[in-house]
Amino acid sequence: MLGDPRITRVTGDVTAAVYRRTEDVGAEQDPERRGDGPVPEAYCWSNLTSGNGSRALWLLLLPFMVVNLAHWMRPGARGSGTAVRLYGVMVRLIALSLTVLLTAAVCEVALDLVAWQCAGAAECVGRRSWLGFLSPDQGGWWSQPGRRLALAALVPTALVGLLWYLSNRTWSAYESQRPLDLEESDNPPAPAAVPEPPGAPAVRPALGRPGFWYGRRLVARLRAAHTAAGFLTVAAAVGGAAARYDRSADGPVPAPVGRLFEVALVLCSIAVVGVVCRRGRSERRLDNRIDRAVTSFLPATALALLFLAAVYAAWSRPRWVSSGALPGEAVFGVLVLGQGLLVVVLAGVAMGLYRRAPEPRTTLRGLGGPTVAMLACALGGVMTGGVAQRVADWLDGPGTPGMGGPSVVEGPPVLLSWQASVIPVLLLLLLFPVTWLVVRTARRARRMGPWIEAEYAQAHPDAGRTRQIARIRATAALTDSAPRIVALVSGATLFLGAGAVVGSWVSGQVPGRALDEAGPLVESVAEAAQATGSWLIGVGFILFVTWGRRAYRDVSARRTIGILWDVGTFWPRAAHPFAPPCYAERAVPDLSSRMCAWTGSTRGRLVISGHSQGSVLAAAAVWQLPAAARRQVALLTYGSPIERLYGRWFPAYFGPGALQGLHRSVHCWRNLWRATDPIGGPVRIDEGDGPEVDRGPLKDPLVYGRTVAHPLPEPVLGHSDYQADPSFAVERAALLDRLGPALPRQATGKVQGSSGRSSG
Repeated sequence: MLGDPRITRVTGDVTAAVYRRTEDVGAEQDPERRGDGPVPEAYCWSNLTSGNGSRALWLLLLPFMVVNLAHWMRPGARGSGTAVRLYGVMVRLIALSLTVLLTAAVCEVALDLVAWQCAGAAECVGRRSWLGFLSPDQGGWWSQPGRRLALAALVPTALVGLLWYLSNRTWSAYESQRPLDLEESDNPPAPAAVPEPPGAPAVRPALGRPGFWYGRRLVARLRAAHTAAGFLTVAAAVGGAAARYDRSADGPVPAPVGRLFEVALVLCSIAVVGVVCRRGRSERRLDNRIDRAVTSFLPATALALLFLAAVYAAWSRPRWVSSGALPGEAVFGVLVLGQGLLVVVLAGVAMGLYRRAPEPRTTLRGLGGPTVAMLACALGGVMTGGVAQRVADWLDGPGTPGMGGPSVVEGPPVLLSWQASVIPVLLLLLLFPVTWLVVRTARRARRMGPWIEAEYAQAHPDAGRTRQIARIRATAALTDSAPRIVALVSGATLFLGAGAVVGSWVSGQVPGRALDEAGPLVESVAEAAQATGSWLIGVGFILFVTWGRRAYRDVSARRTIGILWDVGTFWPRAAHPFAPPCYAERAVPDLSSRMCAWTGSTRGRLVISGHSQGSVLAAAAVWQLPAAARRQVALLTYGSPIERLYGRWFPAYFGPGALQGLHRSVHCWRNLWRATDPIGGPVRIDEGDGPEVDRGPLKDPLVYGRTVAHPLPEPVLGHSDYQADPSFAVERAALLDRLGPALPRQATGKVQGSSGRSSG
């Protein structure tokens, strides 16, 4: 990281720390020994993202991470507090529905498929000897349906408890770490030698608020609400079945008992929704409060209701027999329909916010958040439906659930089969735009050939080398086409999902049987779509599990997953508490505290450089600094997605206004980018009469072909090795010169890139 094997940890721990070369330790106390050069310093945060292989298993909760991203994608608009709050409420309700969907899917597998259908069928029990003690033919204590359901409820209850444990454990490592109050530090920064420029922002942007990176209170509230929602879902599945039986039969348990239980369930559910709708977080200060009544009593009350539901269902009902599917499969249809309506309302709110402050660079005209939220719902449906389909096929042996014939189990709700059937249709729809992108990229690469040869002024160009450079540049430009693909997938998912709901409700059968009388061709297509879709979602889920397990043993796979972790977990858990933890809640305070402490103790200035995701961390850390400290900082970014990705997808936080304010508040800023980089790009700041920010596109490769000075072919670097470009050293020296010569020895804070290594 520092170009020297001898390094010393200056501050931090094994998770994240600041390092220097051993010879530079204490350079501030002995400046003569160092000379005029800067003191390089590196911040390593790799263990926050990919240090532990077990973290790869968080990929199984990918829908939670995706919906959390949707929360931060709202358009930026001033003076629209009500609309902003409504946007947040809609996203949090969608996130809550995903928790209910996951728990309901596990209940479908454990309670319906295993305990109700398979354990109640002698032929299925005969194939699964481990279910023998649940069989009615055995006449044991557990043979009654209610008792089987109460026992099977341990599986989804354990899952909800595991999610609570993981969220609470990561909360202890991230959100519970209270950041320093930089305005009241022991070594406040010296007054800025350079006065604030005219037009400098008087109010910090959102990422600069003191409590933005301290989500302890909000995560605690959401964790309590989602945990309670999970327990209530299990309680409804167990107790609801018993209550329905008591209302329809003259059994030993009075029907009013079931009604009383359902009323308590509804009241507790209303309390959960109320907690989710109320944000419960203040970013304008370090909010250290904990809502004890919510965090303690709400999950405990839901767990108590679940226990009562298990006792109620286990009450002896000798004449109760399980047949067909467990009643209540309409829950999945209601969930899918509710998610679709919430996404539509969210889209309406986002459009209203965008119209108040339209910005051409904003992704999908402000609809980035709703499209991503729709993708989160689709991922949740595919993953949960895939598990149910695979388990049903496994239990049924040679039969096909839902198709009649030799099937011994009814199978999962027909909606899951309809959802599986639309997946091949969605893939066929995607085939056309993907083909169009491939053709357009090839044409663009051919058109670039003459420009590239003219750029390098080659008298005898090499056609192969020209094609290589042109292909890489054209492929890197595909990043800007990603919003269209995301919009297409999201829109198709919304309409196909609505069609699946209508088809399942109207027919009440799986697609293969619902279209029996539509002709041989249509019937065969429906059966093929159903089988293919079920296979695809099953294989997709298995791939997720396999990839997660591989990360325990394979370091390269762990790094790959770490890149996904970097992108998806930069933002705090403001929508879903079971999403992977936000590493920036540790990294940003670390960086800002180090910068503020150094400028305060040495009265000097520094250059903080960051590559890729590290540049986003660097900008967020600079926003957290007091005004005086920001004027002592120069910012050097390269391969930075701060505008190309973050500015377009998260306009309320990295939009043009926020980046302009950052440019005005720091001493100076320089950004390097390449046309061959698929991630980084220019920051597009209108500098006016001031010094420009962007420098690029840099030449890549540096040399077109073989020369005497470069006898071997130069590689096309793309997103990596910006420091190998001579422009890097030139621009860093220029920033140091612009900071002024009469300063203490500067420290260059090096922020790592997305691979977990130093980028400075």
